[in-house]
Amino acid sequence: MTSPGIHHTAIIVADLDASVRFYRDGIGLAVLTDRTVSGDWPALFGAPTTTLRAVFLGDPDVVDDHAGVLELNSFEPVAEPDPRSPLSPGLFLLSFFVDVEATLDRLAALGLGGAPNRVVQETPAGAITIATVHDPDGVTILLTPGSITRPRA
Repeated sequence: MTSPGIHHTAIIVADLDASVRFYRDGIGLAVLTDRTVSGDWPALFGAPTTTLRAVFLGDPDVVDDHAGVLELNSFEPVAEPDPRSPLSPGLFLLSFFVDVEATLDRLAALGLGGAPNRVVQETPAGAITIATVHDPDGVTILLTPGSITRPRA
């Protein structure tokens, strides 16, 4: 069965190394990916830089591409964090696998999500369009193309 699903949860961290130690060594998650990614993060998230270091942690035995994992984010380099920034340490976003344009159309028809921010991001598999909207409580929601395939019970 193929359906939309939670892709990952992201946290902006004040100290990436300390956070990796907490979630890896303390909680017991495995580091799945540790990479630095360039993108139009200022347009998509209001970030202060186009460089993001992302560490994905989770269960290496889960086969879906990063489905249900925790992503620790550090926008680099940032001399001093701006306390007024929406990108202060803490919950950053929830990311969902969806049909991005169909989801944006549904949200617009419902009058929800606000004006979306869209960017085209280069990936190893080619360019994809990703978008952000906000839930009714202001949580940033990242819409990523794709779906989760689960075996039928």
